Amino acid sequence: MDIKDIQNLIKFVSKAEVSEVKYKTKDFEITIKTPLAGSEVAYAQPAVYHTAPQQVAAAPVQAATPAAAPAQAEAASDDSKYVTIKSPMIGTFYRKPSPDKDVFVNVGDEVSVGKTVCVIEAMKLFNQIESEVSGKIVKILVDDATPVEYDQPLFLVDPS
Repeated sequence: MDIKDIQNLIKFVSKAEVSEVKYKTKDFEITIKTPLAGSEVAYAQPAVYHTAPQQVAAAPVQAATPAAAPAQAEAASDDSKYVTIKSPMIGTFYRKPSPDKDVFVNVGDEVSVGKTVCVIEAMKLFNQIESEVSGKIVKILVDDATPVEYDQPLFLVDPS
């Protein structure tokens, strides 16, 4: 089994939303474990909701809130026109193929379908993540060399 077959197996497992897959042949064995998708979302969302009430609690902040709320609403509506490139697996996000190389993409770069935008290391395997959309990179949502979860947004792309 070569690296492409392993990458395809990892992608299949992540899309199938199963928790564990074992693949064994006469001379090769691999086990892929992933958390169930529903449990990750439940843990990620409460942190976002706890931040908003704290900002409204102080009286001076309430005076600034009417001006800030439309700006936040505009930012949210602006983001809705962008397409998100999400992580297909759990691992460590890297913007470069190796420490001595240049980054795959920067903000403002044009990407096309199939262009490598980052690498995610999982179980000592470096998986190239390819863009599934064509457009311009608007925002990079993850810092280099940080852990990412399954289905975590990595990039915002303007498809226009």
